[in-house]
Amino acid sequence: MVTKLLLCDCEGTQSLDADQIALACDVACSKVHTALCTREMSTAAELMKDGEAVLIACGQEQDVFCDLAADLDMETPAFVDLRDRAGWSEQGQDASAKMAALAAEALLPLPVTQSVDVMSEGTCCIIGPGDVAFDLAERLSATLAVTVVVSDDSQPVSRVYDVVRGQVRAVQGALGGFLINLDALQQLEPGGRGPFGWTDPRDGARSSCDILIDLTGGKAFVSAPAKREGYLRADPRDTIAVERLAFEAAQLVGTFEKPLYVRMEETLCAHSRAEQVACTNCLDICPTGAITPAGEHVSIDPMVCAGCGACAAICPSTAITYEDPPVSALLSRMHILARSYRHAGGVAPRLLVHDANGAEKIRLAARFGRGLPADVIPLELGVISGFGHAEMLAALAHGFARVDVLLSPTTERDALDRELELAQAIAGDAGLGLIDDADPDAMSDRLYDQMVPAPLADPVLPLGNRRQIARLAAQALNPQAEAPLPLPKDAPYGAVAVDTDACTLCLSCVSLCPSGALIDNPDTPQLNFQQDACLQCGLCRTICPETAITLVPQFDLSDAALSQQVLNEEEPFACVECGALFGVKSTVERIMDKLSGTHPMFATSEQARMIQMCDDCRVNAQFQLKDNPFQSKPKPRVVTTDDYLSKRKDH
Repeated sequence: MVTKLLLCDCEGTQSLDADQIALACDVACSKVHTALCTREMSTAAELMKDGEAVLIACGQEQDVFCDLAADLDMETPAFVDLRDRAGWSEQGQDASAKMAALAAEALLPLPVTQSVDVMSEGTCCIIGPGDVAFDLAERLSATLAVTVVVSDDSQPVSRVYDVVRGQVRAVQGALGGFLINLDALQQLEPGGRGPFGWTDPRDGARSSCDILIDLTGGKAFVSAPAKREGYLRADPRDTIAVERLAFEAAQLVGTFEKPLYVRMEETLCAHSRAEQVACTNCLDICPTGAITPAGEHVSIDPMVCAGCGACAAICPSTAITYEDPPVSALLSRMHILARSYRHAGGVAPRLLVHDANGAEKIRLAARFGRGLPADVIPLELGVISGFGHAEMLAALAHGFARVDVLLSPTTERDALDRELELAQAIAGDAGLGLIDDADPDAMSDRLYDQMVPAPLADPVLPLGNRRQIARLAAQALNPQAEAPLPLPKDAPYGAVAVDTDACTLCLSCVSLCPSGALIDNPDTPQLNFQQDACLQCGLCRTICPETAITLVPQFDLSDAALSQQVLNEEEPFACVECGALFGVKSTVERIMDKLSGTHPMFATSEQARMIQMCDDCRVNAQFQLKDNPFQSKPKPRVVTTDDYLSKRKDH
C-alpha cells in the first residue's frame, strides 16, 4: 500500500500545494522537489529506500525511476501524472483540487483482469500473389514455419517453405488458432524436371495456423481486421507495409496473455426463446464477429473478442458484463475523483473520459497549448466505446457537473451515440456530450468555452449492476419526476401496452418472457406486469397471436415500477358439471358461438356441452359417449392356474 507521494514541480514549471494534496488524498507528501529525475535523483533514491511504497508524481520519466528501483532492488513504484493533466495549464494556479483528486485516484487499488494463455508456435500462412508472397516467405522461413497459399499462377523456385494453390472460402479464429477453409486446393508435386506440377483441385480443404498474413489486397477475410490478433494485412503494392508485416509476424511467437474482457451469464440472456428471436443488440454491434447465436443465448469467443465493451454497454439484461475493468471499479474511480475534488475545495468538477489516444492529445495541449481547464478531471480508460448510459448517469450522480467522452480516430461510435442519446433522455438538462476534435488546441478551446451546469447538490453513490446503477442515478437526477420519462426507440427500459379487446389471455407472452416481467396468476385469468424487469426485447410482441402487445419505451422512477400491475384480467368460467373454475369466460363463450351446432364434433347439444366442462369432467363425459374416442378392444381375460390345468391330458 502506498504511504508516500513524491512531488516534483518539473523545473519550477508548475505550482504544487503539498499540504492541500495530502489533506484531500490522505497520504503523506514529500516536500516539492524541482528535478527528481536528474539533479535530485539521489534524493529520490533515499526516499525510495525508506522501505515505504511510494507514488511518484511524474508521468514522463517513468523509465528513469523504474531503472532506479531495479538498481535499488526494490519494487517498481507507482506513478501519477499531475503535470500534463493539471499543472501545465492556463489555470494551473487553481488546479490544486484537481491534483488532489488525481493523486487520490492513483492510490486506489484496481482489480486484476483475468486472462488466458495463448500459445503461438510460429506456424504462419501467407495468402497472396506469388511475386510478393514468395519473397516474404523466403525471409520469414528462418524463424517461422511458413506455408504460402498462392492466389495466382506463380511458380515457386524454393522448397524452403510449403506452397499450395487455392481459394479461401472462410477464415475463423485468432492468434494461435486460425482455421482456414479452402476450395480448389492444389498441392505442389515436387518431383520431375522443369516447372513443379500440381495435384487436381479439391474443395472443402481445411488448414490451421498461428499467424495469418493477408497480401491479397482485396476484402479482408475477417471482420474488423485491425482488431483481430495474429491477422496481418497489407497492400501487396506497398513495399514498406509488407516489410513491416515481416517484422510484426516474427514477434508473434511464444506465449501471450489474452485478457478475458467480458463475462457472459447465459441465464440472463434474452436472445431468443422457443426459436423466436428477441434481443440481437450485441450481435448487431460487435465489430469483430466474436458473438454468435447459441440457442436461447449468445456465445462469445474470447480469442476473437477485442475488448471494445460495446456489447456490455447495450446489453439490456446485464447478461454481458465488462471485466477490464468491471463497472464496480470504474464507479470507485469516479467516486474518489469527485469526492477528493470537493474535499480539496473544488465545487463543480467536469469529467473527461478518454483513451490512450486522448491522453496524447492532453499531453500535447499541455506542453504546447492551453492545457485542460482546472475543473476538468481526465479519466483514462483502455477503451471508451463501452462507456454507456449507466456510467454517464453514475458520473453525474457522483457530483460531476458535466461528462464528456473524448473520441479517437479508432473509436467504435455506434454504441456511444446510442448510449449518449439514452443518457440525455434520462438526465434531462445535465451536461453530456462527445468531443470529436483531432486537434489538441481545438479540444482545449472547446473545454474552456463550455457552459458548465450546476452539479447535483446531494451526490449519491449508485451501486449494483448497470440497470440498478442507471435507476439509482436517474432517481437522483430527477427527484421531482412524477410521470415516466419518455425514452428513445430501442431503449432497454419501458412498459408494454396491451389491447384488452384483442387479448385472449392465452399467456403465450408469459411463458416466453426472458426476464419474468410478464407474470400470470394461477388462481384467476390475469396478466400482470412488473415494469422494472422489462427489457423491451420485443419477444412478447413477436409471439402474441393477436398482435395485442405494443412496447412503450419509458423510465418509471416511482416505486410502482417495482411492483406488479394488472394489464388484463377476466372472469373465469365455471365448469357446468363440477363448478371448478377454468379458462376465461369470454373465450369459452366465443368458442361455443363458433363451434356449437356447426362443427361435427360438437353437432349435438350433449357434445357442445363438453366445451363448458373442465378437463376431468370432459374426459368422464367422453367415456360415456357411444363413439368414445378413448375406447379400445375389450380387455383380455386374466389367465389362471385352472386354465393351464384344463389343457393337460393327464388331468
